[in-house]
Amino acid sequence: MSPPTRPDRRRFLLLGAATAAAAVLPEIKPASAEILGASTGAAAHGGRALTRWIELFNTHTSESLQVAYRDASGFVGASLDKLRWLLRDHRANEAGRMDVALFDQLTDVAAQLGVDPRFEVISGYRSPRTNELLRRTGGGGVARHSLHMQGRAIDVRLHGVSCAALRDAAIGARRGGVGYYRRSDFVHLDTGPVRTWGG
Repeated sequence: MSPPTRPDRRRFLLLGAATAAAAVLPEIKPASAEILGASTGAAAHGGRALTRWIELFNTHTSESLQVAYRDASGFVGASLDKLRWLLRDHRANEAGRMDVALFDQLTDVAAQLGVDPRFEVISGYRSPRTNELLRRTGGGGVARHSLHMQGRAIDVRLHGVSCAALRDAAIGARRGGVGYYRRSDFVHLDTGPVRTWGG
């Protein structure tokens, strides 16, 4: 048997290098496949946190945003800043700090319901001045010490899911407060104590 020619040897070496590189590179999955619950997802993947993304549409400003807000290294600061601005108090044009646990809460409940985390936002952050204005003129339903002022609450609808089903899933998750506003057709979620109400 004759020894391999130089081109054959080069091809063999390149193939070996490519095989070694493939063994080292991580598997890349589409973003929608990487939405996992905070507890079950990490456990199912050996404790490795996967990328989480979310899409929000602000019903008052018509702004929309789809971002990966967390990756294997943790929360992505630039994405959180963009989310914070989209969730600003549109009346005062003022952004506030948002509790990042809200974003995990939203993506988890969407995953539980078997849909992508695409939400319409009715209210995110509220300045104290706006909160007081709504409390006085809104016909009830606005708390004096609303968690919206702390960036710990959000009012949403989830694409492809009824608000009643969203409410039920959020109540079952027991991650904070859940309010269902049937007439206005939205669900309030917050990171405060576990409680429920209707409006």
